[in-house]
Amino acid sequence: MSIEREKELIILIVEDDPGHASLIMKNLKRSGLRNKFIVLKDGEEALDFLFQFLRRKEPERRKGDAYLLLLDIHLPKVDGIEVLRQIKEDPDLREIPVIMLTTTDDPREIETCYKLGCNVYITKPVDSKQFVEAIMRLGLFLMVVKIPKIDGES
Repeated sequence: MSIEREKELIILIVEDDPGHASLIMKNLKRSGLRNKFIVLKDGEEALDFLFQFLRRKEPERRKGDAYLLLLDIHLPKVDGIEVLRQIKEDPDLREIPVIMLTTTDDPREIETCYKLGCNVYITKPVDSKQFVEAIMRLGLFLMVVKIPKIDGES
């Protein structure tokens, strides 16, 4: 009987601001994470990747991998709330943990995201030092959570 090595968690960052995406990756790495990151620049690109639409070439979502989604709300093409809705309505994708990571602190949007099934809602602090600290803490949290694989065998 062979023991298969557990596949690494892949972190999907859906963020239209390249500076924020870079800062998020940099500080997650500084917190100790050594995961693979995939940056998707808008909601349409995120849906293309997750639902494996044919127009998307690289990178490709693979069955049996574990993914975690860091999702902004205010995105071009398709907003983060619609991306969240579609993921949580899909039987194959609903198990993907979704962390809303956004500047929006509107209580109605927070409530909507939780009702749709987001796992965690984090408001990006405006102050850059606080933003870095929040991402570092998120990285420490992500180092200890267990994430299910999608479309794969347990």
